[in-house]
Amino acid sequence: MAKKKKRKAGSIAVPFLITVFVGLLIVGGVAFGLFKYFGLGKGGELKPPTPRAVGTTTVEDNHTILFILDEPDKKCSSTFVLMRSRPIDKSLLFIGIPTNTVTVVDGQQQNLKSQYERAGAASAAKFTEALFGITVDRYMKVSPEALIKICDVLGGVSYPVNVDIAGFNSDGTDQYLNSEQIERFVTYSMFPDGEVQRAYIASSVVADMINQTNGERFASNLDNNFTSVINMTTDSNITSVDYRNRKDAIKNMFTRGSAIASFLILDGTTSYEDFIPSQSFVNDIRKEYFAEAPTEAAN
Repeated sequence: MAKKKKRKAGSIAVPFLITVFVGLLIVGGVAFGLFKYFGLGKGGELKPPTPRAVGTTTVEDNHTILFILDEPDKKCSSTFVLMRSRPIDKSLLFIGIPTNTVTVVDGQQQNLKSQYERAGAASAAKFTEALFGITVDRYMKVSPEALIKICDVLGGVSYPVNVDIAGFNSDGTDQYLNSEQIERFVTYSMFPDGEVQRAYIASSVVADMINQTNGERFASNLDNNFTSVINMTTDSNITSVDYRNRKDAIKNMFTRGSAIASFLILDGTTSYEDFIPSQSFVNDIRKEYFAEAPTEAAN
């Protein structure tokens, strides 16, 4: 009687595994087709990431603003400070303009104080344009409350006071000035060199205060602070659209720059009650700070 041959284990296992593998492919393919046909699982699909908008600073973000501090309760005249902002260069320039400055406007010699008192902030901006031969984009008449708010936002300033004012050190050493002291200081009417010195004080205090502030903190709170300050102004042609168009460039300047502010003292001569700026000095200022030379964009 012939013996039956024994099958080896491997001869059974291999066909079995192949059969299982083919079965899985068939079942899996059918399941995937049904899954796709009925649109199951679409809510869980990963969406491509939204591209992040990267702000770019250009020369179009550069602007010029005339600030006017008007305190009728004080004995001093109004305070005029011209700001040239160049975010692309991360720089702010402040120029104090003495109230007794004279220049030719529309063919006639005019006085800044008289021009402002007669026709308001817009007229003062027009005077400044004629003085420097530039365009003053915007103007802002700052109320005492707005000045206090701005100084509080920036955090005050350490500044050397070398005039005899009650409540201040007068030895010329640095001392911390809070917002109320800054207001008293820039509206002091008895400086030895009169309005020329007061204009210098106003512009230098503002520049020092900006350089001493925390730029990142200032930038992070800029939206709310702009709304608060603009609501305190009594006369301005600055709009929310102006702010929205330039706020990213301004924030970038404060967060990525250091010692961004500087100031200039107008060179000129005093004739009786009038201050006559040096025309060559004015020309140099216009050429260096207001000419829009092509500059590469900065992130």
